[in-house]
Amino acid sequence: MLKKISFFMLIAILAIAADQYVKSIILGGFRWHSDYLSIIFVLNDGVAFSMLAFLQSYLKYIQIAVLFFALLYCSSSGYIRKYPLELGLIFGSGASNIYDRFIHGGVVDYVYYHHWFEFAVFNLADVLIDVGALLLIIKLLKKK
Repeated sequence: MLKKISFFMLIAILAIAADQYVKSIILGGFRWHSDYLSIIFVLNDGVAFSMLAFLQSYLKYIQIAVLFFALLYCSSSGYIRKYPLELGLIFGSGASNIYDRFIHGGVVDYVYYHHWFEFAVFNLADVLIDVGALLLIIKLLKKK
């Protein structure tokens, strides 16, 4: 049991560290452009697709509460022991984006796909949340 919780914490810390490292490169001025994908700098004060931006500084506190209660639920239900990798990616990446809100006033986003259509600008934490969710769905479907 302790190994699973330690693994969860390790994955969460690695997700935070990797995301913050890449964001530090972006904040240091790195930019790159191509016909399909660009690395730019956007400070997102909303959530996905800039939704809920009207909540401004309240949003970070709402997200902390959501993350806390989700963590509490996943801990008490045993999900963290069952899915340490998946939930470590999700919780660590979510925490990293919340950290941005306190330090930078919004989430640092930088990956911009713009070839056939313009997609929302996103970051590594967003990708890791998606990967964690996808792995969790696959694992849950395999159980059925």
